[in-house]
Amino acid sequence: MMRAGFGSGGGLWALLLLVALAFSAAGFGLPGSIPAWLGAGLAPTFQLLDISNCAVTGEIPASAIAGLSNLTVLNLAGNLLSGQLPGSALAGLPRLSRLNLSGNAFSGELPKAVWSLPELSVLDVSQTNLTGTLPDTGLALPSNVQVVDLSGNLFYGGVPGPFGQLFGRTALANISGNYFDGKLGVSKGDVGNFSFELNCFVDVASQRSQADCQQFYAARGLIYMSPAPAPTLQPALPASPGRKKRRKNLKYILIGAIGGGVLLLAVIAAILYCLVCSGSRTNRSRNDQRESGERNTQLGASGTGGGAVAAGMQSSTSPANLAKVGDSFGYDQLVEATASFDDDRLIKHGHSGDLYIGVLHDGTSVVVKKITSSMSRNAYMAELDLFAKGLHERLVPIMGHCLDKEDKFLVYRFVRNGDLSSALHRKSGEEEEGLQSLDWIKRLKIATGVAEALCYLHHECNPPMVHRDVQASSILLDDKFDVRLGSLSEVCPQEGEGHQNVITKLLRFSSTADQGSSGAPSASCSYDVYCFGKVLLELVTGRLGTSASNDAATNEWLDSTLRYINIYEKELMSKIIDPSLIIDEDHLEEVWAMAIVAKSCLNPRSSKRPPMKYILKALENPLKVVREDNGGSSSARLRATSSRGSWNAAFFGSWRHSSSDIGPSRDDNLFKRSETIKSSGGSNGDHSSSRRRQSKEIFPEPSGSRDTED
Repeated sequence: MMRAGFGSGGGLWALLLLVALAFSAAGFGLPGSIPAWLGAGLAPTFQLLDISNCAVTGEIPASAIAGLSNLTVLNLAGNLLSGQLPGSALAGLPRLSRLNLSGNAFSGELPKAVWSLPELSVLDVSQTNLTGTLPDTGLALPSNVQVVDLSGNLFYGGVPGPFGQLFGRTALANISGNYFDGKLGVSKGDVGNFSFELNCFVDVASQRSQADCQQFYAARGLIYMSPAPAPTLQPALPASPGRKKRRKNLKYILIGAIGGGVLLLAVIAAILYCLVCSGSRTNRSRNDQRESGERNTQLGASGTGGGAVAAGMQSSTSPANLAKVGDSFGYDQLVEATASFDDDRLIKHGHSGDLYIGVLHDGTSVVVKKITSSMSRNAYMAELDLFAKGLHERLVPIMGHCLDKEDKFLVYRFVRNGDLSSALHRKSGEEEEGLQSLDWIKRLKIATGVAEALCYLHHECNPPMVHRDVQASSILLDDKFDVRLGSLSEVCPQEGEGHQNVITKLLRFSSTADQGSSGAPSASCSYDVYCFGKVLLELVTGRLGTSASNDAATNEWLDSTLRYINIYEKELMSKIIDPSLIIDEDHLEEVWAMAIVAKSCLNPRSSKRPPMKYILKALENPLKVVREDNGGSSSARLRATSSRGSWNAAFFGSWRHSSSDIGPSRDDNLFKRSETIKSSGGSNGDHSSSRRRQSKEIFPEPSGSRDTED
C-alpha cells in the first residue's frame, strides 16, 4: 500500500493514477475538493482509499467512486465534506466492507443503498448531519457486522424490527444522539455494546426531554409518538368502617414484617461471620500446605512437579507444555553466552532474579534471567504456564529455559530500547548534556501497547490473569518502540472467582482497594488498572518514578496533580504537562485525553475504574474522549469526529453498571486510531447538563481518600 507523504494536493491526487491496489493519505493536507475524474483514472482492481483527516472540502462526486467495484475500504472521515451522498455510486460498491464517513457536514439522508451492501461489516456515519428514517425493507447487511455507528445525527422515526435484530448481533452499535422515537424494545441487558441514549424512545432511560423531541418533530411537520400521559388521580373517597378495619390489620402486618426483617438480617450477619472465620482458617491451612509443598520441591525438583501457582491455581506446565515455551537451553550455553555471568553483562537486579545480557552462537542477543533462589518453583512455573497458553505480541518474547540444574534460568529475546523508565528521558549522546525525551507520538504508542497487553491478560485469558507489577520498568520497548510487557513472575489468576467473591465484596468496606490482607498487591484486574493509570501520568507529566512508588510523597503528588485534570478545562493541563514535550494543538488534546483516562484509572474506588478493553478504545481514539459536538447542525465548520457523550456512552457507560465485566471476550479492537485533523476547527457550542453529568460519571472527581472501597 502506498502511503502519501507530500503536501501538494494536486500532485497527490495525480499519484493515485499510478496506484494499483490501495492508497492512504490519512492526516496529510489535501486542500480542495475530490476530483471528479478520480474514479475513471483508477485501476479496476483498486481496493482501499483512505483520505481521512485531510481537510478535503466540497461534495463527493459520484464519478469519483463510480466503477470501483473491487473497493473494500472507503475512509473519508474527519474532513469538511458537504452536500448529499452519492447513493447510486455507493450502490455500485458490492465488495465494500468498511465505510467511514464520520466527522463531516453532509446534508440529506443516508442512501438506502448502504443498507443493502452485502459485505459491509463496519459502517460509521457518526457526526455527519445526516437525517431520515431507517428503511422498513431492504436491509441486507451480512451476519458478521462488527460496527454500526449512527450517533450524533438527525435520524428520526422508529427502529424497524430487522434493525433491532441487527443491533443485537453487532459487536458495537451506537444510535445515540438522534431523534428516534417509539418503543425500542431492548434494554442494556439484552445486548452488548449497544448505545441508544439521547433519543426520544419511550421505553428506555437516558433520553431527550419530551419538549426537545416535540420541538424537533414539529419543526419538520412530523408526528411525534410521545409517551402516553399518566393516568389522572381520582380524589380519595371517605374511608368506610370496613376500610378502617383493613388499615388496622395492615398496621399489624407491617409490624410483623419489619420484625421478621430485622431477625433475618441478624441471621445473615451471623452466617457471614461464620464464613469469614472459616475462610481465615482455610487460608491459613492453604498457606501451611503451600509452604510445606515448596520446601519439598523448591531445590532439585524436576520440571514435572505439581504445586499451586501464585494464586492457588494448579500449574499445567508439564514437560509436554514446556515444549511450547521455546527451546531447552543447556547450562553451558548460557555460561558461554553471558561470559560466565560476568558483572559487566549484568543489566539489573530484578525482584525475581538478576538479568544478564548475552549473545548466542548464531549472534542472537538475549537476556538471561537467573532466578533467585528465594523464588519458589511454583512462581516461575506460573510464568512459563502463561507462555504455554500462547505467545502474545505485546508480551516479552521468551526464547526458552534452563531448568535442569540447581540454578534455574529463563531466556528472553533482547529488546533493544530497554524499559520505559530509562527510555522516557535518556542521553542522546555521550558528549551531549541534558536528556532527550520521547516525543508524544511514541508515548501514545507505548500507552496503547501496554493497554493491548493488559487487555490480553484481563479479557482473553481464561481465567483472567492479573499482572500485579505494572510500572515503567516492566514496560520493554523494541527498536520500533513497540511494547513488550515484562516482569511476568507476579502474574496470577484473578482472585475471588465464584461464590466466595460475593461474600468478599460484602465485607471489603474497611479494606484497601489495592492491597491484600498480607500487604501484597491485590490479585484483581482493577489493581492493574490503577497501576496503569500511574504509568499514563508518568507519560503525561514526565515525572520519573511515579509508577514505581507508593510512598506518601507520591500519593500527595498524585492528589495535587489530579486536581488539574478536568474534562472541561484543557488549559489546566499546562500546569502538569511534561515541559520537554513539543506538541501542536491536536496533540495537546491527545495529552489531555490521556490524562482524563489516567484519572479514571486512579479512581480510589476500584469498582469505578473502567475495564482495560474500554481504556484501550479510548487510547486508540483519544480525540473522541475530549471533543464535544459543535452546536449548529447545519454549520460547515470543522466538526468533531464524534460526540464525546455518545462515544463515552458506547465505550465506557456499561462498566458503571457492571464492574464484574472482566473476563474472556472476543477481540473488541474494532477501531484503529486515525491521524489528527490538521485544521483550525473547534467546539464552541453549548451543551446540555445531562451531557455534563454523563461525563462526570465516566471520569469521577477524586475523593479525599485514595484507599477506600465500595
